[in-house]
Amino acid sequence: MPEHEIPLRAFAHPLRLQILSLLTGAPMSAAEVARELGGTQANASYHLRQLYDARLLDVAEEVSVRGGRAKRYRHNPSTGNRLSGPEPSDRLAMAAALSEELRRRTMLRDAGRPAPMTDAELWVDPDLWRDICDRVTLAMTELHDAARPPRTPGTVRTSTTVSMFTMVPSPDPSSQDPA
Repeated sequence: MPEHEIPLRAFAHPLRLQILSLLTGAPMSAAEVARELGGTQANASYHLRQLYDARLLDVAEEVSVRGGRAKRYRHNPSTGNRLSGPEPSDRLAMAAALSEELRRRTMLRDAGRPAPMTDAELWVDPDLWRDICDRVTLAMTELHDAARPPRTPGTVRTSTTVSMFTMVPSPDPSSQDPA
């Protein structure tokens, strides 16, 4: 795998997806991540190391904490553009993690607010597909850039999951032998 690519498996854990989302809005240390997510500092530290080693996090700063030093990490969402993982098992692991995270977030949904949702398997013009992908990428970038630290006054907690890709053509059902 080229050095600039990031393996999908680095993302393929629901807690890591939560950490990446959290660190988009503000840099945090392992202790701060653990407090925000209700876990242990050791577990947060382990997953932060995995994400950092996969080049999904940057050290934003080092701060003094009770006579020691703590690293605060920050996630740059543009790393998603470097994801790799041609193996079906990598893609399936990522889809499973996204699905589990979406289920967790859905339980937290505010039923009193708008919640656009769509799911589709469509055949479209390739130029239109590229244009739509560009517009969705722009919207995702704008949303990530607007992220603020948790519980910032005047903000709302949101969930966004986007997975768009072209698919290989399936066999023509009319060309298959009847059973």
